[in-house]
Amino acid sequence: MSSRSPPANSNRPEPALPADLPEFPVYTAAPDFTPFLAGNTGIRGFTTRNSGRPGPHVVLMSLMHGNELAGAIVITELLRQNFMPLRGRVTMGFANIEAFARFDPTNPLASRFVEEDLNRVWDDSQLFGVRRSLELDRAREMRPIIDEADLLLDLHSMLWPSDPLLLCGPTAHGRHLAQTLATPHMVIADHGHAGGKRLIDYGHFTAAVTPAAAILVEAGQHWEPGSVVQTRATVQRLLSHAGMIAPCPAPRRMPVFAQVTRAVTARTNRFVFTHAYRGGEIVRAANSLIAHDGDEEIRTPYDDCLLVMPSLHAVRGHTAIRLARLV
Repeated sequence: MSSRSPPANSNRPEPALPADLPEFPVYTAAPDFTPFLAGNTGIRGFTTRNSGRPGPHVVLMSLMHGNELAGAIVITELLRQNFMPLRGRVTMGFANIEAFARFDPTNPLASRFVEEDLNRVWDDSQLFGVRRSLELDRAREMRPIIDEADLLLDLHSMLWPSDPLLLCGPTAHGRHLAQTLATPHMVIADHGHAGGKRLIDYGHFTAAVTPAAAILVEAGQHWEPGSVVQTRATVQRLLSHAGMIAPCPAPRRMPVFAQVTRAVTARTNRFVFTHAYRGGEIVRAANSLIAHDGDEEIRTPYDDCLLVMPSLHAVRGHTAIRLARLV
């Protein structure tokens, strides 16, 4: 019997998307990184550039989801420019290459992953278990690069309208890195998803003794030119912070920090918001009704509740919204 089995319940492929989803136009062209697919690390899609001078190992990760183009566009730019850091080494990678190969601008939602979400498999029980899937095999393949990272930036974008943000996970060093970059200026600390661990939650970055830090940028909506601009700016800020390029100007806005106190996972396929909320909105009054999950009311737990990445068509088992307190 093959050990390549369907994903476990917590990581099963997403249900069919609702029929009433709006159309999402694609304003950015998928990059052609074919010349860089072989890489130089022995891991397909990963290229390391080493300055030969002491410094950190920075990993820039794109295409954790195969239809999120902004990060891949920016990394392709760096590779085409033959970017070389002034110190340390930088590794630039394209993660879910197989999902990206299926990207179709006329159906852009269909290529987020092939068998399961690559950004939900980063716990030891899965990485060192016997279960197999295309994405889990890829995570295992990429792990040696990630285990060598001092600083990692995971490049993402969002389906629904939202202000750009940095997710720093649960660690103090992740928070410090995100607040130092402050590009974008909104920094959110959380504990991830019920459906599985993200790359930034992986033990290399969250163990009590580790100095390594990983953060995730949500640069804006998928397939919008502004998301590419924001991704480029965030990458430049990290490279500047690491001493790999000339210093960038200081961010024009002070960082705003918020702590997620509740990640709301949809219990039913009848999760409906009371309003088409935008990520980054603040609901001023505690106990405000913001959604219904079947017969359950979802209300804000405190005054000035920050709404983080509401999924306006949430499906059962997936994160519908995160509620955060401004700190």
